[in-house]
Amino acid sequence: MNGLRAWILRLAGLWKGEERDRDVAAELEAHLQLHIDDNLRAGMSAEEARREAILKLGGIEATKQVCRERNGVPVIENLLRDARFAARQLRKNPGFTCTAVLMLALGMCASVAIFAFVDASLIKPLPYRSPARLVAVYESNPMCPECNLSYPDYLDWKKLNTVFRSLEIYGNAGYSVSTPSGLEPTHGTRVSDGFFRTLGVTPVLGRDFYSGEDLKQAQRAVMLSYSAWQKRYGGKPDVLGRTAVLSGDAYIVVGVLPAGFHFAPTEPSEFWTAFHAESECDLRRSCHGIYGVARLKDGVTVGTALADMSGIAKQLEKEYPENKGQGAAVLPLSEVIIGRIRPMLLVLLSGAGLLLLIAGVNIASLLLVRSEGRRREMAVRSALGAGRGRLISQFATEGLILAAVGSVLGLVAAIWTMKLLIHLIAADALARMPYLQGLGLNTHLVAFAGAIALLAALLFAVAPTLHHAAAGTIGGLGEGSRGSSGNTWRRLGSKLVVVELATAVVLLVGAGLLSKSLYLLLQVRNGLQPDHLATLSVALPKARYTKDEQIVAVGRQILTRIANVPGVKSAGISSQLPVTYNGNTDWIRFVGRPFNGEHNEVNERDVSAGYLATLEAKLLRGRYFTDAEDLSKPKVVIVNQALARKYFPGQDPIGKQFGDLALSPKSIKQIVGVVDDIREGSLDAEIWPAVYYPFNQATDYYFQIAVRTSQAELSLIPTLKAIIHEIDPGIVAFAGGSMTEQIRNSQSAYMHRTSAWLVGGFAALALALGVFGLYGVIAYSVSQRTREIGVRMALGAERRSVYELILREAGWLTAAGIAIGLLGSIGAARLMSGLLFGVTSWDVETLGVVAGVLGVSAILASFIPARRAAGVNPVEALRME
Repeated sequence: MNGLRAWILRLAGLWKGEERDRDVAAELEAHLQLHIDDNLRAGMSAEEARREAILKLGGIEATKQVCRERNGVPVIENLLRDARFAARQLRKNPGFTCTAVLMLALGMCASVAIFAFVDASLIKPLPYRSPARLVAVYESNPMCPECNLSYPDYLDWKKLNTVFRSLEIYGNAGYSVSTPSGLEPTHGTRVSDGFFRTLGVTPVLGRDFYSGEDLKQAQRAVMLSYSAWQKRYGGKPDVLGRTAVLSGDAYIVVGVLPAGFHFAPTEPSEFWTAFHAESECDLRRSCHGIYGVARLKDGVTVGTALADMSGIAKQLEKEYPENKGQGAAVLPLSEVIIGRIRPMLLVLLSGAGLLLLIAGVNIASLLLVRSEGRRREMAVRSALGAGRGRLISQFATEGLILAAVGSVLGLVAAIWTMKLLIHLIAADALARMPYLQGLGLNTHLVAFAGAIALLAALLFAVAPTLHHAAAGTIGGLGEGSRGSSGNTWRRLGSKLVVVELATAVVLLVGAGLLSKSLYLLLQVRNGLQPDHLATLSVALPKARYTKDEQIVAVGRQILTRIANVPGVKSAGISSQLPVTYNGNTDWIRFVGRPFNGEHNEVNERDVSAGYLATLEAKLLRGRYFTDAEDLSKPKVVIVNQALARKYFPGQDPIGKQFGDLALSPKSIKQIVGVVDDIREGSLDAEIWPAVYYPFNQATDYYFQIAVRTSQAELSLIPTLKAIIHEIDPGIVAFAGGSMTEQIRNSQSAYMHRTSAWLVGGFAALALALGVFGLYGVIAYSVSQRTREIGVRMALGAERRSVYELILREAGWLTAAGIAIGLLGSIGAARLMSGLLFGVTSWDVETLGVVAGVLGVSAILASFIPARRAAGVNPVEALRME
């Protein structure tokens, strides 16, 4: 207890340091005066009496220190004293302090902000039970390695597999719901009855689907997303049992999903309905419109599951001719959800890491330059008795203060940057990445930032400590040490600058390749003219339009009314707009050709008579459709050039016929035209063979409208919606926009653009920091070589030779950095090849431009210290020495 009490008193003494020192000084002065009085009575002079008294006490300051140590905690007191001294030192050098802190904050901001996205996407587990056991299940064929399933195949796979605890399905669905302002579209998902049990998700309110509740004969049931429950039903518990009317069909609300639940492949989904296989496509084995998700049995690997499903696929291939050439694919569910953005995030994290490396190298350079200026101070302190531990403690304290301030600023900036980046993500793209919801500080980010701060503190403390340890005390006190220390720093600083410049080259090349990829992607030939092309999506109420003739009639009415709008040149309907995805395919068989059950898979689009002309697609052979070609006329089709090239090489396809795999009479269609390839899929995907059926012969409740206009596209959208609502208030018109924006904001373009912008930003900062580092090394070199330059000029050297001397040194450093960086950038570019389009990792143009930009920037940065060196007055330079 006495020991504990003593420690408490010592700690309390830390907060009363000044008062304690005053008391000790007063007591010592009293004791000193008593001894002086005794000495005076002994016959000593006043001066001798005081000197003897001080010697008897052992020295005033030494005694005070002993009292402090007995009444305080020396380690903490030394730390506080070092902190106060470090703060004074940093305040005396605001340029160094601000530069070091800002560089650390910049590197930490970029690294932590990007790591937040990596953590949310790649590290944080999916919000399901044992997510590592979940897999996505696809059918596959040569054109589509990971394609959707048919419902009959799913039933067979579910019954025959031996590797899954459960196998369920889901599929996107669009619904219209009634609101006070009228009908509006909403996203939904059709799922089999065990979908949520397979994921391990339990409703927060109500119940899950019953077994068998997804069958055709069962009552229609729906589960609400948490956001839909809050937005549409006010978050009231009495929502259970209520009826939700979706696209005219009544569904009973049976449950509400948790607030944190998301399923990226179908987001943003508000209504999760039991599947109910009842459409013609659902019941046909050759129609593929759903996806599978399964939970592996214990001990079963993805490879084992793939082998089992492939065996089942081969068995079905033998039983059903329409399954010929059709295999299976099994992938981890996490790969499906975040696999596409993984390369981009890893590239961005690598870029942020390289930027942090450059910032660290620059900070190390600043510290070493500053330590050079303090060598004499440290040497004097060592000579006066300061041990190596005290000097290390001083450097460590300064490093901790710099690291703490820089880290706090960097973390605050990272939080702001995260919010900014989230706001920059398009709403549609963000909806497909629900795992980014609530992005912010968490334990992973704090640990990551803490690791960076610790490394920074070690760098700040160790770099000058090692430098002074190598220099030694005598070298620091010697007058002749300046030249040798300068040479030491020049050699070390040169190596650091080469590292900086090489890293900057890697980032610059990466940014250049990504920017060139984006440019080439946006310039890729689409087979249409996107300028002044407005687009709009339309959903007809199924309950009102039950016959094909009704859909044809309303489609004609819509196009007629739109064509009469001032500024409208033409308009057309399509089941799917260009530059979206390769899908909605059809399997065809050509009349009069041998057939062995192969799958001739083609993109299928249902278009009105004026659609292709509205796109300004080039007609290569034959003719366009006429509006009279409806269900009462012979079936016709237009094909693209890719189909003609693949199936009719060297032939004229006009007049040729094809149908379904059985060549049923009602499926036979005659080719009447060939159009140039229109890019139906994404910008970076190959163009598939495509067939265009007349909308009047292949109707649908959902379709897209394309309008060629002479005015701004977006200004036309309200007019188009108003016209449609005048025709029928029950028709839902939504997602209005322009084809140009659709192309620019397509998923592939968005991914390339985001990567190019962020890596480009890192590269610009890296270039600035690299050039700054080179300037610092050359400027310091000039300052250390002032006497040498003065002697050269005194001996007759011209200013031109001084310029050459300094610029040659800078040139060698720059050339070494560029050479190493170019080699490294080729390797780095290969690692990010998945993000490149139309360029190679050794793109000569990009490498040349980067080398030129960095070379010119480096020479310009070196010119200022070279000019200063050339302006040295020999007399003044020699006098200073």
